[in-house]
Amino acid sequence: MHTRKLGSTLSVSAIGLGCMGMSHAYSPSADESASLATLARAVELGVTFFDTAEVYGPFTNEVLVGKGLKPYRDQVVIATKFGFKIDASKSSQSAMVGLDSRPEHVKAVAEASLKRLGIEVIDLFYQHRVDPQVPIEETVGAMADLVREGKVRALGLSEASADTLRRAHAVHPIAAIQSEYSLWTRDPEENGVLDTCRELGIGFVPFSPLGRGALTGALKNLEGLSDNDFRRGLPRFQQENFEANLALIEALEAMAASKNTTAAQLALAWVLALGDFIVPIPGTTKIANLEKNVGAVDISLSAEEAKALGDLLSPQKVAGGRYPDAMAAMANK
Repeated sequence: MHTRKLGSTLSVSAIGLGCMGMSHAYSPSADESASLATLARAVELGVTFFDTAEVYGPFTNEVLVGKGLKPYRDQVVIATKFGFKIDASKSSQSAMVGLDSRPEHVKAVAEASLKRLGIEVIDLFYQHRVDPQVPIEETVGAMADLVREGKVRALGLSEASADTLRRAHAVHPIAAIQSEYSLWTRDPEENGVLDTCRELGIGFVPFSPLGRGALTGALKNLEGLSDNDFRRGLPRFQQENFEANLALIEALEAMAASKNTTAAQLALAWVLALGDFIVPIPGTTKIANLEKNVGAVDISLSAEEAKALGDLLSPQKVAGGRYPDAMAAMANK
């Protein structure tokens, strides 16, 4: 497995594993034994970077990840996230009832996450969403205190704007920013976040690099989605938009076939080709998909091929936004 740097602090596998879907959003009732087996197989394949958050479940995903990675703790980098007000009486995404990045909350969440994960230090601690009620300098100041106390190794942000990223980095080095990024979601290109990462030496971690499963080509209709699948509330997965986007995905599959690879591997190879500071974290609960995703690190794309692929599936051609209005309003703050 190739490795890449996130900031100056962390060295991780070129592809990580997003663990959200093991207990939140897509497969809230996923089989625990299958998830644990997937985590173990990821380590065997050389994956060293694993992503979770307190709100996934809520709380249960951290417990699962901690349990699954306990035998390999000295081999892996564990990232988790804070920043939401959580109503523990609710499940899945309905548990997010607001934002809270007050310094006292930051520190309380870190302590709770450490216990759930069963670890002594969080390798990468992200602010999940920027809280407009709390200056980023105050939040990052509290996060920096955790680094000084030895409870956190490195700091990150998620879905923050370029300006917020600069302000945060001025308080304490930011190792990575996490944002949705894929062939059909290019916001970080358009809002300056990618350029800021390049300039400041900050790692960039794309989540949903496979378009929440759409770019794999495996999802041909919406009938297979459970009633509580998170994607049913996303504009791109509404019937009319989804049907329109299938033509783009079929074009991706055709290009992948011409290179003797899969649509998912080609989509990941495209993200990887855009810079050695980029570490995508595709999620899966299936070992077969995990193995295919990891294989993307060995696919080389020339600059011309990457451009052609990017043009083929440019966001301007995609029907529907990535989030409904309420969720979109929390991004790029």
